[in-house]
Amino acid sequence: MNRMEAEFSNLVKAYRKKHMGKGPERVMTTFCKCWAICEMAGNLSPVEKFIAKTGDGRQMLRTARTEMVKEIYKEHPPVEMEELLGAKFVKLFVDIDIELDEGMSVFVFDQDLEKKFCR
Repeated sequence: MNRMEAEFSNLVKAYRKKHMGKGPERVMTTFCKCWAICEMAGNLSPVEKFIAKTGDGRQMLRTARTEMVKEIYKEHPPVEMEELLGAKFVKLFVDIDIELDEGMSVFVFDQDLEKKFCR
């Protein structure tokens, strides 16, 4: 992970904490073409871990941690991320494994981040 990927990881943690109440404990970002791919661990709060003890709870959390997260980014565009990268945020893909407490987010930007920062 280069310096810009590390800075992006820090912004993701801060954004999630600000807008969701808790950010991931660890984020590792990789730039690939126009994507910022973030692997995240330690996403769930203690209350969410309790809710995840049942099948219905895991499904509810998965929905909240995927669909609702995408809505938050639509409502609150990640301006700090755009400023850091000098690129416009286009969309977000999100998935999480509730049982492992590991997630992935793929941020799509309007420029090739790999060419811009990794060469």
